[in-house]
Amino acid sequence: MGFSIDNIRAQFPFINQNNPLVYFDNAATTQKPQNVLDTIKDYYYLQNSNIHRGVHKTSQLATDLFEDSRQSTANFINAAHSHEIIFTSGTTASINLLSHCLSLFTLKKGDEVLVSQMEHHSNIVPWQLACEQKGAIIKVIPFNKKGELCHDQLDTLLSEKTKIVAINHASNSLGTINNIKMIASKVHAVGGVLVVDGAQAAPHIKIDVRDMDCDFYCFSAHKMYGPTGVGVLYGKENWLEKMPPYQGGGEMIKDVSFKKTTFAELPHKYEAGTPNIAGVIGFKKALDFISSIGYSEIEQHEQLLLDYAEKELEKLGCVFYGRSNKRVSLLSFLFEKTHHYDFGVILDNLNIAVRTGHHCTQPVMGFYGIPGTVRASFAVYNTIEEIDFFITACIKAKKMLAE
Repeated sequence: MGFSIDNIRAQFPFINQNNPLVYFDNAATTQKPQNVLDTIKDYYYLQNSNIHRGVHKTSQLATDLFEDSRQSTANFINAAHSHEIIFTSGTTASINLLSHCLSLFTLKKGDEVLVSQMEHHSNIVPWQLACEQKGAIIKVIPFNKKGELCHDQLDTLLSEKTKIVAINHASNSLGTINNIKMIASKVHAVGGVLVVDGAQAAPHIKIDVRDMDCDFYCFSAHKMYGPTGVGVLYGKENWLEKMPPYQGGGEMIKDVSFKKTTFAELPHKYEAGTPNIAGVIGFKKALDFISSIGYSEIEQHEQLLLDYAEKELEKLGCVFYGRSNKRVSLLSFLFEKTHHYDFGVILDNLNIAVRTGHHCTQPVMGFYGIPGTVRASFAVYNTIEEIDFFITACIKAKKMLAE
């Protein structure tokens, strides 16, 4: 398709029906193109059947569409096999699956799990729970004032006691993009397992799990122009084979008796019960949308938006949190003597949607000694004109709060 901002925006009913709203809360969730919405509707209108279980034509059609989405997802992130793709309800569910299943046979008392100081709560709390159950220890990789990981500290923390390292590919509150390939080589050198939270990276940069050599990679459809309630857990085949199931029930079994139950082959071993069939089928169309533009075009456009917004906000004298040289397209900022919530409410009244608060990264806010920030996050359908509208609104909000 190439890049045409007018053609891209024309595909999003939310944008066309909510003018003059400027939507800069894309790190929380993105809007959905018409093709995704139509595909979900068509499933319920034309193909509504359960999958993998029926011999009738409608069930077989739904199954084929569901599995086509799995293969497309595998191709999209360059997984070696489609059965390395497990569908969940979201990134949080994927990480919780891993924290439970990995800890069962990987962690014992005195072992260590490393997480970074910039993690979303959903990549902290599940590992805390796992460590509490197993008597393992959480250790934290710090970051510096620019919002970049302290790699020398990572080198110091890694040891033969390190069993799992859980880290984000991109920070949801700082925008920092972490070098996963480099981190993976260090983790594997000590025999550890690398779990990557890719929720904020997957919408913005090309993901190649084999090149990065991560063991697991988790992300969500709804941050990639797809539906809510669909997550992806990529895992290397050897790890998925070794791990025990997460939940018991239909679909994930091979044979059941009161004496013994055996489990299904990958990927069904981890997909108990009826999944979000319509959502998974719709997700393929979201991946098609991204592919039709191409990540090089997406990155170029979003970098333009990020640079322009940062330059214009700097003129207003705001303080930025997260100034790494490699960032996804979001800005966290504050103006002196203003509260993030008050600023966000005024922007809302001026038809600007941003996110305020700690963004589920309270350790990040604690590092900077603040309760929260204003976060403006951009997607491929946003424009320079919207940023100009946003800057005008920021000027008004700043003036109102100073009075």
